[in-house]
Amino acid sequence: MRYFVEFVLRPVVESANRVAVRRILARVFLSGMLLVTSAACMDAQQPLSLRDAGVRGSTIFEQSGVTGMALVVVRDREVMMQSYGETSPGSGVRPLPNSLIRLCSISKVFAGELLTELTNEGKVTPGDPLQGFAPPRKIVPAGPGGTPITLRDLATHTSGLPREVGSYPAKAPHFTFPDQAFRWTWLPKQKLNTRPGTAALYSNVGFDLLGDALASAANTTYTQLLNERIVRPLGLRDTTLAPSSDQCGRLLRGIGDEGPCADTQASGASGGVYSTSADMVRVLQYFLHIPATAGATARVAPAITVCLKPAQLKLVQGLSHAGDPTGIGMAWIQLGDPDGPSALMQKTGGGAGFETYVALIPKRQTGIFLAVTDGKGGAHIDLYHEANNLLAALAGVPPLPPKAHRVRAAGKRQSRPRRPASAAAPR
Repeated sequence: MRYFVEFVLRPVVESANRVAVRRILARVFLSGMLLVTSAACMDAQQPLSLRDAGVRGSTIFEQSGVTGMALVVVRDREVMMQSYGETSPGSGVRPLPNSLIRLCSISKVFAGELLTELTNEGKVTPGDPLQGFAPPRKIVPAGPGGTPITLRDLATHTSGLPREVGSYPAKAPHFTFPDQAFRWTWLPKQKLNTRPGTAALYSNVGFDLLGDALASAANTTYTQLLNERIVRPLGLRDTTLAPSSDQCGRLLRGIGDEGPCADTQASGASGGVYSTSADMVRVLQYFLHIPATAGATARVAPAITVCLKPAQLKLVQGLSHAGDPTGIGMAWIQLGDPDGPSALMQKTGGGAGFETYVALIPKRQTGIFLAVTDGKGGAHIDLYHEANNLLAALAGVPPLPPKAHRVRAAGKRQSRPRRPASAAAPR
């Protein structure tokens, strides 16, 4: 009888176990599907409101330890200008939309824009050798086999030139060295670090030489070219290389003595441009192809395109402050999978007591501009990573992952030292 019961019950029990297992597997499958659905919903998140973006900006300011901060957001026809902190330590005055800001290396995106405009007009091509625009009797060094430096090489940091011409004079105001005469005397004596077009090595002097070439092609000065092609057409009231006394009186300042507000035409293409939050609204609208006013037609801006991919180069150095680059454009750096929704184009800047950042997600017509001045507190965040997260939230796309290779904050461009014994280096 016992064997009969076992014989009858065993299949029943095994069948019951199989049913239970199936039920468990079904629940696991459904749970997994819910997680996938939840992740998908997170990926397709609702865009952050501008009000909440202002709150996020406040958190970034508080954790960054800076003196003052300006945040500009443009999303389709929405605009936000928000400021935090003080115009200078102890002033008790919050930065205004017309407070003057040093753009530092964000100035390079204007040079890239001018190169594109002159190319569209047939005045230059990106493949033109720099030698064709050199002053009389000045010889531009070439790479192995006579490979020339081209305008594209200068605009993508692949010229093989060093970052700077050398040590910055102790008493020279920021972004006033080297001038055109100095750099063209310096250039013929140089040996290139790499064959042009084969490695990306960040170069400030390369962009100033690009500015010289563009001015030569247009038969004018770089300052006049900038004013005629960008400043006046966009209606930029305070974007300049030669600030007035009134504009200098509105310059934001951090904790250090960064010297005078000066004429920076010498470094106009690499880092000398001054601007304001109000002007940067129009700059963002321009690069995002958004009309400045309702009913108006947007002035046609060049496509912000990628010219090179890092995999094409044997070395990429000095371009990863905001993240690991996936593409290199005319001054712009691409971050993220270019086929994904979160890919963005950005440019960092820094020096003279400022840290600046501009980033765009053109597919979503969303962009941000961020500028901070040095403060007493130590930063507890990666400013660029937080800015990228804020941009993603505003665009309603997944955030980019943190950069794999951290870059020391000392990676700024070389600048006028605060004291003769030390020199800060802006990006």
